[in-house]
Amino acid sequence: MNNMDHVYFVILAGGGGTRLWPKSRKKTPKQFLKLAGKDTMMQVTAQRVTQMVGWDHVIVVTNKDYLQEVKTQLPQVPEENIIAEPEKKDTALAMLTGTLLARTIDPQAIVANAASDHVITDPQEFVRVMQVALEVASERKNLVTVGITPTFPSSGFGYIKVGHDIKRVEGQTVFLVESFTEKPNVPTARAFISTGKYFWNANMYVWSADTLLEAFKVHKPDLFKKTAPIQKATLGSFHSLLSDVYKDAEAISIDYAISEKATNLVLIPGDFGWDDVGDWKVVYDLGKKDLAGNVVISDDPQTHTLTIESKNNLIHTNSRLIAMIGVENFTIIDTPEILMIVPKDRSQDVKKLVERLKEEKLEEYL
Repeated sequence: MNNMDHVYFVILAGGGGTRLWPKSRKKTPKQFLKLAGKDTMMQVTAQRVTQMVGWDHVIVVTNKDYLQEVKTQLPQVPEENIIAEPEKKDTALAMLTGTLLARTIDPQAIVANAASDHVITDPQEFVRVMQVALEVASERKNLVTVGITPTFPSSGFGYIKVGHDIKRVEGQTVFLVESFTEKPNVPTARAFISTGKYFWNANMYVWSADTLLEAFKVHKPDLFKKTAPIQKATLGSFHSLLSDVYKDAEAISIDYAISEKATNLVLIPGDFGWDDVGDWKVVYDLGKKDLAGNVVISDDPQTHTLTIESKNNLIHTNSRLIAMIGVENFTIIDTPEILMIVPKDRSQDVKKLVERLKEEKLEEYL
C-alpha cells in the first residue's frame, strides 16, 4: 500500500499464556518475556510494525494491570495510544475498542491487528503480505484476514476454509472465506491440509474502521450499542469512558462475534514463518542451540549452566547455577519461586499444572 497515512497497527497485549508457565504468569504474561533474543516479544512486535508506520500510529490494547509494563517496554508509543482495559472481555471488544481509538484519531483509519506474543521469522515477507491486506482493506468493502499457510497438521490452531478466489492484488490471491473450524484433531487437520483450502487462523485481521463498525452493527448490535459513547468520543474523553463501556459487556471472541457471520470476509495467504509460541517446545524449536542441541535462555547474563552428557534440553535459568548430567530432551524452567521440570514432548501438558494450582487454590503461583 503506497499511502500509509491512514494506517494504524493495534497491538493486542492482554495476556495469558498458561502453557509457558511458570515464566508466563498473571503478573508477567508471555508478551513481556524475552523468549527469543534480547528484546521482549512485545518489543519485537512493535519493531516489526514500525517498519510500516510511525510510533504515533501504534495503538496498544492491554489490561489495566499491565499499563505500567507497556509504558516501560514501549516508551515510544504515545500515552494516549495505550488502552488499559478495565476488565478482560476477549478479542471482539478489544479489537473494536482499538479500532475506535484509531477512528477517533483519524476518521479514515485503516487498522491492522497484531498479537504481541507471536513470532515471525521472515519479517520482510510479513511486511509485503500486510501491505497487500491493507490495500484490500482500504477499498472499504471487505474485512480481511491473513491466514497462515499450514506447515503441519496442527491440532492447536483454528482453521479457516476458503472458497473461490475473487481477485489478485500485487501478485497475491485474495479468497472469499467460507467457514471456520475450531481446533480439530490431527487426522481432521491432515485431511484439511490435503485439500489446499484451509489456513491457520492467526487472528491477523485488517479492516477499515467504518467497515468493522458496520459489521458490528449488523452481526453484534449489542456490542455496537455498548460502544456508542466511545464511537462519539474525543481523544480527551475516550479513555475515561471505558469503564462504563466494559461494564456488563459481553466477553466474546472476534471469530464468534463477527468473522463466522460476515459475508464480506476475505483471506490473503501468509507464509512468513509464523508461530504463536504456544508452549515450551516451540521456544526450544525457535531457540539458538549449542553443539549438544541445548537451548539456554537467561534473564541474567552472569548465570551459568553446567552440563555433562546432556543434550537437546531447554534450560531457562534464573540466578542459580543449573547443573545436569545425562539429561536429554527435558525442559527445565527456573524462577525465583518455582522450578519446573517436564519432558520436552509433554510441553502441552504444562497447562494441567496450572489447572491443578487453580483447583488447589494456590493462587500465589499462578
